[in-house]
Amino acid sequence: MTIDLNMGNYFGVDYALNYVYKNKYSLIVGFTGNVREPKSQPDNYSGGLNEIFSITIKNPYDHFLNYKIDFGRIYKLNKRVTIRANISFGVGYTIIKEPGNWQFVDSEAGINLAENYTYTYREYNTLSLIINPKIEFPITKYFGLSGSPMIQLNKDRTYYGIGLGIMLGKLG
Repeated sequence: MTIDLNMGNYFGVDYALNYVYKNKYSLIVGFTGNVREPKSQPDNYSGGLNEIFSITIKNPYDHFLNYKIDFGRIYKLNKRVTIRANISFGVGYTIIKEPGNWQFVDSEAGINLAENYTYTYREYNTLSLIINPKIEFPITKYFGLSGSPMIQLNKDRTYYGIGLGIMLGKLG
């Protein structure tokens, strides 16, 4: 199992179950959930109390969610197998959710305790090509660290970023 934090044109997490066959081939099934500040958000948008108290759960975000299956080839980068490359690629079912239809809400009291815009989400789905080579550092037999660039390409959006993560399970 791997858990990565992703940073790029979106920010999020990647969870995956990994099966390694004969220390040469990998099968990865996982989910990536990423968010960013909406590209369509008006410049004068305010989250009201959410912003004042740094409660950002309700604030609108562009969502880039992906269910993926990747296939990889593992290359040992040193004799002790404490560094290896897992070069993987695959396909993903991607859900893109973005706020739109922004409508200004005028505050009568002059103090804006609520959001100053209403919005609705638009959601659509697409297929993506996933390119996700990883450098893996199996520290013990059951724990390791990893670093990886990731690109998710589709006809609507592209995600690109770097992931830093942990590996748990039988690693060698």
